[in-house]
Amino acid sequence: MYYVYILYSPTANKYYTGQTDNLSQRVESHRSGISRYTAIAADWELVYFEEFDSRQKALIREREIKSMKSRKYIEQLIKKGD
Repeated sequence: MYYVYILYSPTANKYYTGQTDNLSQRVESHRSGISRYTAIAADWELVYFEEFDSRQKALIREREIKSMKSRKYIEQLIKKGD
């Protein structure tokens, strides 16, 4: 399975959107500072994810979310997922 995920950092007050085939490992790598963008904080929380049966579908969805460039859109996605 492949995942599109959204992380949130209370310290940075920012969201991060990405895709992976190993969700728990990827979240941990963000928390440890491996990724340049997420190295700004160590308190990233997984707040949303979607599952896909192919990497291609996950990449399309990731681009779709990122193209919205809207914090409000991301927060609506998270709220719907609860």
